Amino acid sequence: MKAIVYTATGPSDVLSLVEREVAQPGPGEVRVRVIASGVNPTDWKAREGGGAGGSLAFDEVVPNQDGAGVVDAVGEDVDGLVVGDRVWLYLAAHQRPTGTAQEFTVLPADRVVRLPEGVGFDVAASLGVPAMTAHRALTVHERGPARLSAGALAGRTVLVHGGAGAVGHAAIQLAVWAGASVITSVSSDKKEALALAAGAHHVVSYPDASITERIKDIAPNGVDHIVEVSPTQNAALDVEVIANHGSIAYYANNNGDDFSVPIIPSFAKNVRWQGLLLYTVGPDALHAAAEDVTAALVDGALPVGESAGLPITWFPLEDTAAAHDAVESGAVGKVLIRVADDEA
Repeated sequence: MKAIVYTATGPSDVLSLVEREVAQPGPGEVRVRVIASGVNPTDWKAREGGGAGGSLAFDEVVPNQDGAGVVDAVGEDVDGLVVGDRVWLYLAAHQRPTGTAQEFTVLPADRVVRLPEGVGFDVAASLGVPAMTAHRALTVHERGPARLSAGALAGRTVLVHGGAGAVGHAAIQLAVWAGASVITSVSSDKKEALALAAGAHHVVSYPDASITERIKDIAPNGVDHIVEVSPTQNAALDVEVIANHGSIAYYANNNGDDFSVPIIPSFAKNVRWQGLLLYTVGPDALHAAAEDVTAALVDGALPVGESAGLPITWFPLEDTAAAHDAVESGAVGKVLIRVADDEA
């Protein structure tokens, strides 16, 4: 089979296309014929590591955490999945050497989720890290809900910073599906159009000296949930617009590695600052996210493509390095790798 591998950290030219034997699934594992592989910032950052030439936990690594395909073989002690199932994958390369940038991948069965009927592999490969991060961000509020479903956020106001990014897009879609009123911030007219296509009810642009007042005009009682991509840039604004007992869930360090918070306004509002990282959040949160995201798929709540607010850029498997570079350069929308033709 064809696979993309690297044996030391560094820029994208450490990636190479090789031929490898197809692995057999062990107990509790399944093998998936990969149709599409999703690329996230975490993928190029893991590949880059601490700089060129850095050592790896494994002799050889296949990149990319997310993907979609068809179950090809099932190991012992696996329930609920059979050969021929169309599936989406998450954290395929977490603490393992084999991600989704290859024609077949073997991974634990609990990281393989059956796709609802009619959901395309483009949608499926765009889930994983973005959708599950968004799910976690929307379910850490002191007063719940701990799970998402249609109507679960009815009466809540959600502010999604960076609504044209992959996580922001998923957060908008999940929050709208769950019944929230959604405000999002973006940095350009093009991104405003994408956020509106994703379903956001209100869009504010930055930089704008009046952005705080604009959000307060939209949500005079404050926003209940904030999905935060840049706490360094937005911490003071967030505290001004958050409602009493609101949650600010931050998942990235855009624009800086440190941030400061106005102390008295924060504790006066009982604000919850919640960091989140899928790799350390634990299996219960991951399984809850997988189930709820799949329920949203059943309801048709997570479409992709330009008309749905998430343009897709495709690369062939042999151009995985270029796909990584596109994500690192800030490509708008979602970058996917077409590993095989969709024959299922």
